[in-house]
Amino acid sequence: MAQPLPLTAKAPNPWRVGVVSGMASYIDAAAIVSNGTALVIYQDAIGLSGSEFGWLSGILTFCIAIGAVVGGKLGDAFGRRAVFLVTMAMTVAGATLLVFGASFPLMLAGVALVGLGTGADLPVSLATISEAATDKNRGALLGLSNMLWTVGILATALVASLVGGLGRLGGQILYAHVGIVALIILLLRLGIPESPYWLRARDERRRGIETVRAERVRFGELFKRPYAKPFLALLVFYCLTNLAANTNGQFNTHIAVNVVGISVELASQLSLLGFPLGMLSSLVFMKYVGTHHRMRLFATGAVMLIVSYATPAVAGFSLPAFVTMGILGGAGGMLAFEGIMKVWTQESFPTMLRSTAQGGIIAVARVLAAVAAVLTPALLQYSPRLTYAGLCLATAIGLGTAWLAFRRRTRNEFDAEDEIDGDQGAVPVRSNPTPA
Repeated sequence: MAQPLPLTAKAPNPWRVGVVSGMASYIDAAAIVSNGTALVIYQDAIGLSGSEFGWLSGILTFCIAIGAVVGGKLGDAFGRRAVFLVTMAMTVAGATLLVFGASFPLMLAGVALVGLGTGADLPVSLATISEAATDKNRGALLGLSNMLWTVGILATALVASLVGGLGRLGGQILYAHVGIVALIILLLRLGIPESPYWLRARDERRRGIETVRAERVRFGELFKRPYAKPFLALLVFYCLTNLAANTNGQFNTHIAVNVVGISVELASQLSLLGFPLGMLSSLVFMKYVGTHHRMRLFATGAVMLIVSYATPAVAGFSLPAFVTMGILGGAGGMLAFEGIMKVWTQESFPTMLRSTAQGGIIAVARVLAAVAAVLTPALLQYSPRLTYAGLCLATAIGLGTAWLAFRRRTRNEFDAEDEIDGDQGAVPVRSNPTPA
């Protein structure tokens, strides 16, 4: 067997990689919330019909799903870096179309590009973060990406509170915010090198070294032991909790205006109330997710999430109930939603399956959310309280599944791969990656 060569490239600062790559979550959140708010504005400004509103909401989520599964597989096959540069360029192009396009076909094309770009970016960016980190800071760095997701919502809400009354110009500014941030991130990512874990796995495959990370490369491996249990549990958990979160993200303004009866500007301002507690929860998550307190944090957040969706279902959509839902949902989501899903997913799968698994989970969740987004306006019109009772039940089932699957310590693939590196030594980190 060929002997590994010594490591020749300096590892990048993991916190820099965490911020630059983690901005994928910022873009994802900003795109979803901006689209939901801008479409409400465009109903009057350019005369969008109810069906067009529903399709533009659903297509965004559906394309995020398609992008996630394709981008995840490409990230494992061709490397993380090449994929996350192309995907961010797609997001910039799509946002540009949304800023300057005023017709339904142009907006549809723009929404599709943004969805495909952000969706494909998420799994490879998360893999890049986790593979640049150490065991001590991996949970914190993935938690940082979740905080950036929250900051994306906060920034978009701030922009919407300022421009919500400007008509079409307000919608254009919301979409421009997504495009400008994506362009800045694209430029910053030029300095992020390829993941050393991916390069090592690729070189092991080239040299015929038999290791788990070099051999487990096919999607079907996710349905075999030991990966089937965490993969299926994460599918159920994220699909059901994301269904409720996506409904809030895309239709929060719609509900506030058409059900609660307040203005776009006030709705955006009220949505800011939950962010201080949400950011505090995110900091707590980053500090303790890598410790034995992880499941206590998860349980606390789970209770807050369930109560948040139960509040309007039980009390109706009064202004106090709307505010309570936002505050509890923002804090609970930081502890028991996307952040912990990212940590569990990155830990549960080897290098050449990591991005594929993450993309598959995101894809299935977003397809379900896309179908729901098309139907949600009609459901809200029929019964807002019944709609949120269903979302509360779905969230409870998802959270319960995660608790059962991960309440005990689970296998961490990074530990197994670090043992390989300790036994064999490291292989050189090279540029210009080719397919694995």
